[in-house]
Amino acid sequence: MNFHNQTAIYLQIAEYIGEQLLTNVWKAEDKIPSIRELAVQLEVNPNTVQRTYDFLQTREVIFTKRGLGYFITPNGEQHYLDWRRETFIQNELPIFFKQMRLLRMDFDELEKRYEALLAQ
Repeated sequence: MNFHNQTAIYLQIAEYIGEQLLTNVWKAEDKIPSIRELAVQLEVNPNTVQRTYDFLQTREVIFTKRGLGYFITPNGEQHYLDWRRETFIQNELPIFFKQMRLLRMDFDELEKRYEALLAQ
């Protein structure tokens, strides 16, 4: 995994886990890698993965079964989507809209480009 400096690593790992949910690699009730396994896989400190798992547990994306490991909650995908949408709306969308305004782009042009992207 390639990390970037703009976002904390534990949040980037949370996004990675969310991508696994959204692409159906991991589904509700699936067991996910242990902290140690994911740390080795992503080449990060286990404490960073622990922080990610704690973060996702507070958002009810994952839960732990004592002695068995971590699992995706029944509504984990929806909880992840709710968190990411809110993050996008608060942090990324204002920057995007500012760039649209500065570049004098309108929503019609944006819609055409979006539809072209979906058609690919």
